[in-house]
Amino acid sequence: MEDFLLKNYSLITSLVECLAAVTGLILYTRYRRTVVKYFIWFLVYLSICDFVSLYTFCIKNDGIFSFLKGTALVSNYWWTTLYWKIGAILFFGFYYNQVLTNSIFKKIIKCSTYSFLLFSIGYILTHWQAYFKVFFPIISVLGAIVIFMCSIFYFLEILLSDRILTFYRTLDFYISLAIFIWWLIVTPIVFYEIYGSHGDENFRITRKLLYLIANVFMYLTFTFALIWCRPKGDVKPSLS
Repeated sequence: MEDFLLKNYSLITSLVECLAAVTGLILYTRYRRTVVKYFIWFLVYLSICDFVSLYTFCIKNDGIFSFLKGTALVSNYWWTTLYWKIGAILFFGFYYNQVLTNSIFKKIIKCSTYSFLLFSIGYILTHWQAYFKVFFPIISVLGAIVIFMCSIFYFLEILLSDRILTFYRTLDFYISLAIFIWWLIVTPIVFYEIYGSHGDENFRITRKLLYLIANVFMYLTFTFALIWCRPKGDVKPSLS
């Protein structure tokens, strides 16, 4: 089972990712008048960017991109950092500014997101060569902090409002839960990356399996939520 999962890591991740994106597109009319439409576009964006990141497979064995051998683009660290480790954080910062209603929470998220972006740009520019060779732990950790703030602020708003009565039918709840757990699982791995850089095969296998589990959980949660939930105006509190 472990060998199967490791050999098909990219395929399984792409399948659950595309499943969420396609589900969102099929149900787009249900959410087109809500902020969820931005989330659906984001899922499509992730699927496209993840597909582009597979260009590295076309470099090996004299593939169509074999001309990139020996260049800085031979690995996709730079692309993953750009579209996911930075791009995803910026999206969720934007998204939760649309979802949250508390003005203080919104300002904190906005300032944190802009600060994260400026720091990331500055850090990449001052570590330009490494940008194409490794992931930057500091960017991953700061991004996780922004995500945790977005999720926690949303949960606090739910607890302090009458939306607590219908939270289980709200898509934003499942989005918040999924991204909170994903970053909670993945972020600690950053602190152990030194083992991967030293060729520890057991660590690499464990890391890959954890990422796969986190990815499958997150995208299947998104898929379930898109099908199960209803736009805010259609959600009615249950009667006791």
